[in-house]
Amino acid sequence: MKSRLLASVAVSAAVILGATGCSIISPQGTTIPYSPSDGINVPDEQGAPLLVRNALIVADEQGTVGNLIAGVVNMTDAAHTLTVQVGEGANQITEQVQVPAHAVKSLGVNADPLRLDGLDVKPGATVPVYFQSGSASGAQVNVPVLGGDESYLTSLVPQQTEPSHTP
Repeated sequence: MKSRLLASVAVSAAVILGATGCSIISPQGTTIPYSPSDGINVPDEQGAPLLVRNALIVADEQGTVGNLIAGVVNMTDAAHTLTVQVGEGANQITEQVQVPAHAVKSLGVNADPLRLDGLDVKPGATVPVYFQSGSASGAQVNVPVLGGDESYLTSLVPQQTEPSHTP
């Protein structure tokens, strides 16, 4: 009688372990951070007062000019400046964005994007972008470059500007 009881407990334990054993050694997918959009979230830097979320670049077909689209979050009591360096070497573009205290500065959605003239990166590629604010060292991420193929991006494609001619 005891042997039947022990056998049924052992079989039950084996069935339960067999049915759930994979979850013991595999990572839980919902605990892995990711960017759930076309853009990329910049990793939070220790001491950085600004957070950059959903960063992407929408470029023209030639890739000569682009618009940086992102949300910049400032949860501090003071205004801060975000320095953005796009590309590397001689083609590097440096811009700055002022973000008020306790505010989210939108670049590109119901606001002007950050225009990047001389981009030289075609849609479909990525470009290294360095984001720095406050006394933090900053973070470099590969930001995706998209075209205006999708309907929600067409209004964000930068327009070529005609050079001004002075007589």
